[in-house]
Amino acid sequence: MFKSGFIGIIGKPNAGKSTLMNFMVGGKIAITTHKPQTTRNRIMGIRNTEAGQFIFLDTPGIHKARTPLNRRMVSAAMGVFGDVNLLLLLVDAGSYIDEDDNFIVQSIKKSNVPAVLVINKIDLIKRESLLAMIESVRHLHHFEEIVPVCALKGFNVDRLLDIIWNILPEGPQYFPDDMITDRSERFIAAEIIREKITILTHKEVPYSTAITIESFKENEATGLIRIHATVNVEKDSQKGIIIGKKGSMLKKIGSGARLEIERFFDTGVYLELFVRVRKDWTHNSRMLGEFGYLDE
Repeated sequence: MFKSGFIGIIGKPNAGKSTLMNFMVGGKIAITTHKPQTTRNRIMGIRNTEAGQFIFLDTPGIHKARTPLNRRMVSAAMGVFGDVNLLLLLVDAGSYIDEDDNFIVQSIKKSNVPAVLVINKIDLIKRESLLAMIESVRHLHHFEEIVPVCALKGFNVDRLLDIIWNILPEGPQYFPDDMITDRSERFIAAEIIREKITILTHKEVPYSTAITIESFKENEATGLIRIHATVNVEKDSQKGIIIGKKGSMLKKIGSGARLEIERFFDTGVYLELFVRVRKDWTHNSRMLGEFGYLDE
């Protein structure tokens, strides 16, 4: 019997959804930072085994959206409810259950999709606090299981995978054995560049940045990948921050991104970055679509 199914990973921003998916897939598919709202698109990660296929859908954090970009991010997350066999609701062990969590739980109830509650980052709290949190969330919904984990270190993730396996239905192999994501090479490269910007810059800059890959070419003889990318920002002041004094910040971003892209593709990479101002793009429907943030 071969089992397969789609598993949606949902929760508030910065709950550790991308970190968990990366660990379960066994490779870095989704970018991760310590800042909330890093994930902007729905990203598929595939775990292949001899007996089945786990197809995870990592989603942006569900929150009160105030800008057109954020509304599209939340729409991408909510759209997963109708496409999966199982939902994993992640909550941060160190946070309180609030209005956003309750909204997500009510959405799960309306969807009638089985759900597992995953309490993440348990390494940051004491055992007594964890037990108290489990008691506080137990009444929210009839979850299939409540599983404490540390996604960053992989603690208890094997148990979570066993629980998912038991819930998944018998099904076909949807994707080839060697496929771990449905995202294109251009998308992966763009996300890695955006990750480095998010880590290295502050305040509004990471949230006002979009990456476009102008050219992605591999030399078949040498294996070298040549990438030309544009960093789009909303203001001239943000452009100055991205470039830095005498180009120092842009060089640091490019160096970090190049090394990460080389690790992902296992080959040499030449990366050239440009910076361009696209005024108020996060509020412009046409430019949002151009940058890949589409209405669900």
